[in-house]
Amino acid sequence: MDTAATTKGKSGMAGVEQLLGNDRESRPSPIDVHVGSRIRLRRTLLGMSQERLGESLGLTFQQVQKYERGVNRVGASRLFDLSRVLDVPISFFFDDMPDALASNFGGLPSRRQPGQADNQDPFGDDTLSRRETLELVRAYYRITDPSIRKRVFDLIKSMGPSEP
Repeated sequence: MDTAATTKGKSGMAGVEQLLGNDRESRPSPIDVHVGSRIRLRRTLLGMSQERLGESLGLTFQQVQKYERGVNRVGASRLFDLSRVLDVPISFFFDDMPDALASNFGGLPSRRQPGQADNQDPFGDDTLSRRETLELVRAYYRITDPSIRKRVFDLIKSMGPSEP
């Protein structure tokens, strides 16, 4: 057998595999992006900086940024540490995952409340991630008097359209 031809054939095939593999590896997995967005959501709701979260986990803020963008995968032990530092159950990072995404990757569709429509999202996809929303929630929870907080809640609800 001609070793030059064999080597050339293998390197040609390796080049194709490398090209396909690199293309696949260059894009973050949609699951990793979702988990990262949930990390960012919780960190921001707590008013925690990337630096502070990184310090709590023994990471740099750049590593936290990569997790939040989904560029770096979050391993099981790191997910456990994140749930502890951010004070949420591990399932929090997978909550609100679109059914299509979960089913495409072998997961189960999310559990919905009875009577809730599949496409019911009156605020759009990124409402919970907006800085305005996060600041509003943080300000709301800084109100220490429960009766005042309830009155603010009732006021805001009264300003929106009435529920059917």
